[in-house]
Amino acid sequence: MSQTTNINIRMDSKLKKEFEEFCQDVGMSMSTAFTLFAKKTVRENQIPFTISREIPNKETLEAIEETNEHKNLSKAFDSVSELMEDLNA
Repeated sequence: MSQTTNINIRMDSKLKKEFEEFCQDVGMSMSTAFTLFAKKTVRENQIPFTISREIPNKETLEAIEETNEHKNLSKAFDSVSELMEDLNA
């Protein structure tokens, strides 16, 4: 078995209490939950859940709508040099 080490995590006390209650309800300690998170992150080489803003701002919503409607899209290029020629024109 590999050697263990301690880490310190700061979080809001209410969140900590709610997390402790959740972990207890599913039969694990907070330490086990964080270890599972760390193992999955390392194994998948990414955070194992989506991180996003809850509500996109107006500009982003407009850009999403334009993209969905295929408006204001740049033209396609077959090579970097073709792209550069267009940018320099």
